[in-house]
Amino acid sequence: VMTKYVARGADEMRALGARLAQALCAAPMNQSLLVTLSGDLGAGKTTLVSGLLAELGHAGPVRSPTYTLLEPYRLQGRDITHCDLYRLRHPDELDDLGLRDLRVAGSVLLVEWPEKAEGRLNAVDLSLAFDYAGPDARTLVAAAHSPVGQAVLSRL
Repeated sequence: VMTKYVARGADEMRALGARLAQALCAAPMNQSLLVTLSGDLGAGKTTLVSGLLAELGHAGPVRSPTYTLLEPYRLQGRDITHCDLYRLRHPDELDDLGLRDLRVAGSVLLVEWPEKAEGRLNAVDLSLAFDYAGPDARTLVAAAHSPVGQAVLSRL
């Protein structure tokens, strides 16, 4: 199942991230969620994540963890990890990051540039594909790949 959204400007993209946060919070705490975010540089991935994290109570700026690769947050009783795989040189480096160990009950993994993992991110629940729709507009296509992903998408 796929759903398409259009965000005109950063505020609308952040608002979409806030809606996604609310939908994620409705997911059972005994399940983990893996959400991938694909799209060119500047397409709105980190802007959406900043709206999501702000909705969950994070105060302050959100930067893409381009150099650290992982940025952990503890919000609303959940472990949320924002990942950016852009600088990954080889998919084997994923093992060093320990992403699999981060998938615990109630955890949410938000992974930018999932294509760098070359299919090693197993069990993706929700994929978000960002694209340009004009100078200040972006499209977002959300697709569910699991029952929990479908449950989140149905609430978005």
